[in-house]
Amino acid sequence: MKRSLYFIFTISILLLWSSCRKDFEFQPSQGALKFSKDTVYLDTVFTNIGSSTYNLKVYNRSNTDISIPTLRLSQGQASNYRLNVDGIAGKEFQNVEILARDSVYIFIETTIDIQSVITADNQFLYTDAIEFDSGSNFQKVEVVTLVKDAVFIYPNKDAEGVVETLSFDVDGDGTDDQTGIQGRFLRDDELTFTNEKPYVIYGYAAVGENKTLTINAGARVHFHANSGLVVTKNASLKVNGQFSPDQTSLANEVIFESDRLEPLFENIPGQWGTIWLFQGSKQNDINFATIKNATIGILAENNPNTVIPKLTITNTKIYNSSNFGILGRATSITAENLVINNAGQSSFAGTYGGAYNLTHCTIANYWSSSFRQFPALYLNNFLILEDETVVTNPLTAANFNNCIIYGNDNPEFLLEQEEAADFNFKFTNSLIRFQDSNNRFGSDPNYDFSNPALYENIVFNEDPNFKDPSKNKLIIGEASAAINVIGNNVFSNQVPFDILKVSRNASPDLGAYQHVVFEE
Repeated sequence: MKRSLYFIFTISILLLWSSCRKDFEFQPSQGALKFSKDTVYLDTVFTNIGSSTYNLKVYNRSNTDISIPTLRLSQGQASNYRLNVDGIAGKEFQNVEILARDSVYIFIETTIDIQSVITADNQFLYTDAIEFDSGSNFQKVEVVTLVKDAVFIYPNKDAEGVVETLSFDVDGDGTDDQTGIQGRFLRDDELTFTNEKPYVIYGYAAVGENKTLTINAGARVHFHANSGLVVTKNASLKVNGQFSPDQTSLANEVIFESDRLEPLFENIPGQWGTIWLFQGSKQNDINFATIKNATIGILAENNPNTVIPKLTITNTKIYNSSNFGILGRATSITAENLVINNAGQSSFAGTYGGAYNLTHCTIANYWSSSFRQFPALYLNNFLILEDETVVTNPLTAANFNNCIIYGNDNPEFLLEQEEAADFNFKFTNSLIRFQDSNNRFGSDPNYDFSNPALYENIVFNEDPNFKDPSKNKLIIGEASAAINVIGNNVFSNQVPFDILKVSRNASPDLGAYQHVVFEE
């Protein structure tokens, strides 16, 4: 009985409410719409590559439910912009309703083929407008996009849409191996990248045997997701960047980054793959480059030649790598004025032995996007196979001279040795973050800091006074513990200028930068 009375009461309330509710009555808009912005700027895109989605919010500030008779792009169906209004896609809309004191979202995106309509600097400003109503109630919001022309390099597809994969001698046995790496080999006429247009790479662009890819000063190389460069047997990469007096534009540097040009993506790690120096590639040189937002900035494998290194890298910055800044596997790397920061694992890892010589380098890691398991610098002389078998390879040299090795974790360097192979290293005149409060490494002779054969003139755990490591600004200030008190002139004579072309003279600071006075 009680349940029946409750049911009857509920139904009565609903009937009473519905009988009192008035249907919405929408009045035509009177041209008093308000907008979240008067111009929608879609950030720079490459021709024929879709933009991100941007939004415009349209407000009805009145106390009346209104209907906008027409909402359209000025160029109508011919426009290169696409709209989505209240979940409906199109370029022209009728009777768009907005409740009193409410709003509606308009989402905007574009894909533009600029064809021959480009300026001398290979870019084009494409504009349109979103129009609301007509006559005396007419209002509009401008829409603007900067479009860049580019050289596009991408793998072929067969009739069924299967993407071409690379085939080359991976293991050095003289026979080509079919890989699962999507990409294609660069043609001879593509082996010089200039600064005339940006390059946009889909998949991996490969440098074939006995070929050299030369990248000239000022070139811009952009990678789509899961893309990169592959340098194969007896091939070489020569990055010939030059110093840029204007450190804002970096006009003379070579820059490697993703093809997402919007500010939102400016510092997001892991947007593309890696620069992959495969076994057998040789005499790779990188000078005055910035490598940012990769999964692994540079992956160098095999060829641990102590006389002619596999990779010589100078005056270069590597930022925001989701795994490693540089990952070496049984390889040889010589570096001067190298700066690495923000890596999801290690900034510099020399694994499975090899030969590494770094002078006046700043190896930092202020990663904050997630937990990381490895320090800024990691060295070992072994490899663990899938079946958990441990194989070793000698670390013939690992020399760090006048360097800074620091970060937001502790310790920031780790040495792991298997006794079956040599493990040769030395830190000289360097600033290092290492605290062993739990005495975890106390019994390991590799951490005998009193041994001058391994550690000479080392400053531990003092502040390098970086300008702003969270923003990859690793210039050191006047309060830095890396200033001229321990810099070794033998090494500064080898690298007489810092990465900004400042003379080290007779008072070399540690790392890639001489100190400056920070502006307030």
